[in-house]
Amino acid sequence: LCQKKMCLYILGLVAVWFVYRWYRETKRVSNKEDKYVYITGCDSGFGNLLARRLDKLGFRVIAGCYTGKGEDELKKVSSNRLTTIHLDVTDSESVSKGAAFIKTLVGQKGLWAVVNNAGISVPSGPNDWLTIDDYKPMIAVNLLGVIDVTLSVLPLIKKAKGRVVNIASVFGRISPFGGPYCVSKYGVEAFNDSLRINMAPFGVKVLCIEPGFFKTNVTDTIMVKNNLMKLWEKAPQDVKDDYGDVLEQLDHRFSQLVDGDLMKVVGCMEHAISALHPRNRYSPGWDAKFFWLPMSYMPTWISDTYFVKNSPRPKISVL
Repeated sequence: LCQKKMCLYILGLVAVWFVYRWYRETKRVSNKEDKYVYITGCDSGFGNLLARRLDKLGFRVIAGCYTGKGEDELKKVSSNRLTTIHLDVTDSESVSKGAAFIKTLVGQKGLWAVVNNAGISVPSGPNDWLTIDDYKPMIAVNLLGVIDVTLSVLPLIKKAKGRVVNIASVFGRISPFGGPYCVSKYGVEAFNDSLRINMAPFGVKVLCIEPGFFKTNVTDTIMVKNNLMKLWEKAPQDVKDDYGDVLEQLDHRFSQLVDGDLMKVVGCMEHAISALHPRNRYSPGWDAKFFWLPMSYMPTWISDTYFVKNSPRPKISVL
């Protein structure tokens, strides 16, 4: 009887805590029309949807686009509050020019938030199919671009006591496949964690979004398959001899987990920017919550056993 009462007491406390957290997280910041938000990677996907959503909510959006076409199309569906700039996050000169323009635009208000959304996902594949040159472009976009953009506007963020929102991934917590994607996202997680501690005394919040698989240009299954085929075609002959006809194994089981509702991620991004009390981390997607993140806490031998079973296998294996 005492054990049952204790269990009910604990469940009651948990329920109260969830209700309290829900109520606390419903509160939003005021004066949105005075708050500038800088978003990278707004040509398509999450960045494009977030720019349009924040614009409708009344924020002053500064949308960084890689292409002129992306800028033009975003302007057509947005209000005159939204400003677009050309931005190549791998080019420090482009990043500096963007930061200088933003400094002039925001004035003494400072910058309320920067959202580091720009990213790419290929080439990805077994590490022994790759060369160091396959790693450099993705790390330049996904990691060094995040750092460069953040540091370029950090004084403006500190002035506004604003937010830095970094788009990482569940694959910054676990590495089920080879290549630079997980390496770059682990780096984003490390940068995010250290910056969060550095900026806390300044009243700046540093927040991380860790999505699972969502149907965007980054996770397009046809693109990923074509990428693997290209990697295989240029792989050294000894690697091809090791793996045999490995392309028949690549059925891309992850495609079954791809979520088409991009607003789950955009909603988390918007909350990180507009909530009075945002979370330190967001994990949008059922696969992130109930598979990838729990798997990251499993003993290594369990996660390794699962991933080895579902990875490209060499023709002759010792396992």
